[in-house]
Amino acid sequence: MTVAVALRSDSGRWIIAATILGSGVAFLDGSVVNVALPAIGREVGGDLSILQWVLSAYLLTLSALLLLGGALGDRYGRRRVYTIGLVLFTLASLGCGLAPTGEALIIARLVQGVGGALLVPGSLALINSAIAHDDRGEAVGRWAGLTGVCSAIGPFLGGWLVDVASWRWVFFINVPIAAGALLALRHVPETRNPTATGRLDIFGSIAVTVGLAGTVFALIEVPTHGWTPLTAAAAAVGVAALVGFPLIEMRHPNPLLSLSLFRSAQFTGANLTTFTVYAALSGALFLLSLQLQQSMGYDALAAGIATLPITIIMLLMSGRVGALAQRTGPRVPMTVGPIVCAIGLAMLTWAVPGSTYANGVLPGVLVFGLGLAITVAPLTSAVLASVSADDAGIASGVNNAVSRLAGLISVAVLPVLAGLSNTGTGAALGAGFGQAMLVSAVLCAVGGVLAWFTVGRGKKVATYPLPGLNHACQDPCTCELGNRRG
Repeated sequence: MTVAVALRSDSGRWIIAATILGSGVAFLDGSVVNVALPAIGREVGGDLSILQWVLSAYLLTLSALLLLGGALGDRYGRRRVYTIGLVLFTLASLGCGLAPTGEALIIARLVQGVGGALLVPGSLALINSAIAHDDRGEAVGRWAGLTGVCSAIGPFLGGWLVDVASWRWVFFINVPIAAGALLALRHVPETRNPTATGRLDIFGSIAVTVGLAGTVFALIEVPTHGWTPLTAAAAAVGVAALVGFPLIEMRHPNPLLSLSLFRSAQFTGANLTTFTVYAALSGALFLLSLQLQQSMGYDALAAGIATLPITIIMLLMSGRVGALAQRTGPRVPMTVGPIVCAIGLAMLTWAVPGSTYANGVLPGVLVFGLGLAITVAPLTSAVLASVSADDAGIASGVNNAVSRLAGLISVAVLPVLAGLSNTGTGAALGAGFGQAMLVSAVLCAVGGVLAWFTVGRGKKVATYPLPGLNHACQDPCTCELGNRRG
């Protein structure tokens, strides 16, 4: 049995370093690529669908395999699976940087997602299982703030690397960061769920992977190339696999996704909030980067600097919001935060050719960053109030999968809803950008409303160790045991 360590001990510091560097590199990759997309498009060619695939290939395997990654960590050791994922992610990053064609880049991104699926679920699960209970809130607050910065600083770092070197360096930069995480992991104790036994749910893993692959392929390709025998077959197989997934889970003795988790109104509602907010976030940031460079004439570095205020706000506020949520419960910040995000996204409709940064971009970025800082820290507490410590990996996988799936669908669907699906590489986005920001704003507002009606008001810190989730900034669960049902 692993003995919990104090945060300020040498072991505690190594745990924080390993989890921040490891998960941070995955979060960084999730945002650093956005600002490099125009440069990638200029070199590899193609239309908007190529750029969608550069993002979606990573999100596809990541979201499809996160549940399996969490389950493997519970069963075979969270540090072990975390380490394997980090190594695979790093090798795939090298493959991305060396890719000679767009097709090779997309394949390498698919492999990156597999590594991320093994890596991401274990970060907060390691903290919550190895750090002493009294230090856990501060530990996750530190993790939240610093990994949040990794995600938010991505556009700035990506822009700088594109301008001074090449888009390939947005992938090469992962290598030294991952190397530091691997060194730190040598000092991290192993943890696992002793009750995780029996055969793995392989068919469930196949079903969810095939289901997402088929449907996403159709969502991206049909608006650009129309219905063909290939896209029709992909859509049919994908839908059939997704329909079959819950049926497989109900019959399996050790399901990949225990459907009983969704009996909790709070667990279901918080994940629905996660889906709407992260769909808005992913789609908006994808198109904002293109708007700044292709419509407003920003270079890559300027586009990255344009969103830097989000980084600063997240750095300053994440820990404070996490501490507040631990005392008051997540309901109010999870309601207010998405609504503030919605206001910021609506203000980003002012980011059009002819506007200045001060009056077109900055106001929306500031308000959006404020809402994001309020929202993301309490998400974990809302989700994990309804799970036990033994469900660390699966709870982490579920919420990770929800957020990544939201981004995957948003990147595929939002351009279609906004009339941007036929936009060529390098072309201005036109009025469709504003429509996309409004759609994203509505999604965020819906997330706030969902949180108000589903998330409990629990304030007391739970007396059991809690697993962690994925987001750029999140906080540990703070909820009365009686609030588990929402």
